[in-house]
Amino acid sequence: MLEKKQHSYEKAVLVGVVTQNQDADKLQEYMDELEFLALTAGATIDRRFTQNLTQPDSKTFVGSGKAQEIKEYVKENEIGTIIFDDELSPSQLKNLEKEIEVKILDRTNLILDIFAQRAQTSYARTQVELAQYQYLLPRLSKMWSHLDKQKGGIGMRGPGETEIETDRRIIRDRISLLKDKLKVIDKQMATQRNNRGKVVRVALVGYTNVGKSTLMNAISKSDVFAENKLFATLDTTVRKVVIGNLPFLLTDTVGFIRKLPTQLVESFKSTLDEVREADLLIHVVDISHESFEDHIESVNQILMEINAHQKPMIMVFNKIDDFSYEKKDEDDLTPGSNKNVSLEEWKRTWMNKSKHPAVFISALKKENFPEMKRLIYDEVMKIHISRFPYNDFLFEYFDNDEDDASEKED
Repeated sequence: MLEKKQHSYEKAVLVGVVTQNQDADKLQEYMDELEFLALTAGATIDRRFTQNLTQPDSKTFVGSGKAQEIKEYVKENEIGTIIFDDELSPSQLKNLEKEIEVKILDRTNLILDIFAQRAQTSYARTQVELAQYQYLLPRLSKMWSHLDKQKGGIGMRGPGETEIETDRRIIRDRISLLKDKLKVIDKQMATQRNNRGKVVRVALVGYTNVGKSTLMNAISKSDVFAENKLFATLDTTVRKVVIGNLPFLLTDTVGFIRKLPTQLVESFKSTLDEVREADLLIHVVDISHESFEDHIESVNQILMEINAHQKPMIMVFNKIDDFSYEKKDEDDLTPGSNKNVSLEEWKRTWMNKSKHPAVFISALKKENFPEMKRLIYDEVMKIHISRFPYNDFLFEYFDNDEDDASEKED
């Protein structure tokens, strides 16, 4: 069973490597994100360890000298958890635990743990449990054997390694059972989607923690859970929304993230089906994040993997209320960066060069909402007209929040 979120914070350290495919700046960005993930899971970060390598060590991910340094530090400072920024192989995990003798997690296990905390419905819990077992199976042998008397904590939720002698056959049988259970639920959800008729479907997509749920609440006047943490929303939420007098279905989906575990992509197939079967995507972007262009690329990559990248799309750049930049001095000859670009410059770039229509808003403060709603209305109308070319009913756009309506989709 999935355990409830624990309130006690674990002391942890982070570990990452600079490689030929990941420079120091990129590693710093990934480590910042990893720390946010760790805080979301319930850890407090004591220190970061980094190392320059051509590629991660096949035995212990980091070199033997760095592993020894980490071992001495965690022992002296009573650190209970080490979190690696990349997915560890079963042999790397086994070797590290044998060498350092504390709980070892990688980015994949950490994300799975957060999903285990966040899953609210039976469907979401089943998806997470399947992903956890798929991750656990090749790592089953002696996993965290030195912790057999220390249950619970980050990475120990869900199926976890609660009994070291857990039989692989039992795990495989459980995986098979969960897959069968998801197939039944998948059919039920497909039937629900078919029962929605030919109403235009719009899906919110984007990187995690960009404000999709806040935007969902603002547009649909609903109360979808929103929090300034990664993966605040796991369960798909559908609302019937009316802008002007044009109705459509709006779906809030799980946020994407770089290095998204393949187990989650597979187990959350039906959740992603909401994106695959949408008529229009609203790609929400946190314009205040200095790496928002990388986030866009990550989301586009996942959309391509699920064959949803050619759908009509609106780019909604959110959090303009948090946007700030450092104006570069005219005498400064050093190369510029995203930090030196003003919001007006970003607007000109994306509104003039992007193949998708774009709008810049604040979902929290509802800035530029009339412009955004008009844009959504126009794009939904195009799809509606193509679907019902001989419909005699004429829609007329008007911007009156009091006349807009929304209701929950059962």
